[in-house]
Amino acid sequence: MKKIALATIVSLVCFSSIAQQEVKIAPQGFDRENTSIAKGKIDTIGQSLNFGLGNLDKFAWVGGFSSAPNTKKPEDLIPDPAKATHMLKLLWISCGDKDRLLSFSQQTHEYLQQHKVPHQFQIEPGDHDFKVWKNGLYQFAQLVF
Repeated sequence: MKKIALATIVSLVCFSSIAQQEVKIAPQGFDRENTSIAKGKIDTIGQSLNFGLGNLDKFAWVGGFSSAPNTKKPEDLIPDPAKATHMLKLLWISCGDKDRLLSFSQQTHEYLQQHKVPHQFQIEPGDHDFKVWKNGLYQFAQLVF
């Protein structure tokens, strides 16, 4: 396996638990070029963008599905667009077209477009639910692995 996904839509450990424990971000032998983070579960939505983009020294592949109000503002997520452009291998953002939280993903996408930060943005049929997150994770994984 070329890349390791540290957090997924079906993660058994929510982000708040990870943040409170001392954990190795990347197992020995893995570097940021081979490390990804993706999240889209209701208790952790937005955290992969907050955590992944806030730690570009550890993650080159970042995916967020149906990001929520706990997602930082785009200018706080990516204060240095040139650095993000240079360091990211993939930034994936997806959301359902009927998701009441679509505006959070949309404003991040618009900021990234305005600052010419390469990313994938996908709006797909659906609401704020597992079916949408599952498909987003599947498509993200196709580009990572």
